[in-house]
Amino acid sequence: MNVGDIMSSPVYTIEPEENVAHARRLMLKHKISTLVVVSDEKMVGIVTKTDLSRRLAQAEPMWRRRPIDKIPVNMVMNDAPISIYPEASITQASNLMLENRINSLAVVKDNVVGIITGTDIMRYISQQDIGTKVSEVVGNDLVFVHRHHTINHVVQEMEKNEVNRVIVTGDSDEAVGMITTSNVALNIMVDNEGKMPSKSIKMARRSTPAGQKTYRYVKEVPLVAEDIMSELPSSIDIDETVVQAAKVMIEEHVIGLPVIHEDEIVGMVSRRDVLKATQ
Repeated sequence: MNVGDIMSSPVYTIEPEENVAHARRLMLKHKISTLVVVSDEKMVGIVTKTDLSRRLAQAEPMWRRRPIDKIPVNMVMNDAPISIYPEASITQASNLMLENRINSLAVVKDNVVGIITGTDIMRYISQQDIGTKVSEVVGNDLVFVHRHHTINHVVQEMEKNEVNRVIVTGDSDEAVGMITTSNVALNIMVDNEGKMPSKSIKMARRSTPAGQKTYRYVKEVPLVAEDIMSELPSSIDIDETVVQAAKVMIEEHVIGLPVIHEDEIVGMVSRRDVLKATQ
């Protein structure tokens, strides 16, 4: 079995002058994470959910000033995408992704014929007989954020720790959810003024003797972690196999699972960790 057997096809494309809002809509509509950027029928780049989340969460004025329907894809795309032949082995594809810290490769034979992603490889692994245990690949990059931390803080923690997901904790330090680059990419772009989205909260006086609150004003506050987090995915025991981890990730459409030992979270097993099982 090779890359051509498990790649995703057809390829969804977008032109470099089209805007980021359109790219986001295509990803949502087709439930995909990668678009090939083409000009004159030639590939000139790739844009992923990760590209959108990292670039559009930046604080520089050049991003904050622009509505997302005015930001062209060529400002956020990777203009030097790595490609692979359909006849290449799945191990070769996995190696390229791990070495370059990417999650997708354009599959090229004269023209782009497909895309192979980490999820495609995970789906392949989930059907194999691989005895590697989660304990052998689990990462030590467990990163926590509080549910009231701002989205900017979440993105900064992801970049500082070079992770694509964090666990969200509550006031008692219990895990209450998870945020991934997909959560960021598909939530932070709802503001058409190019600003970080916010929410309105009502500020109230203390209750009256009759028990009623009198609302004084509405205040705009930034969105925080709990506003965009997903439910915490199923956990997996540290002694389970990576094949089982891959199955759970595919079933729940997640890129990482909490790893437990004696009912305590001791790490995270990510898509990248699972890909290492093909080495």
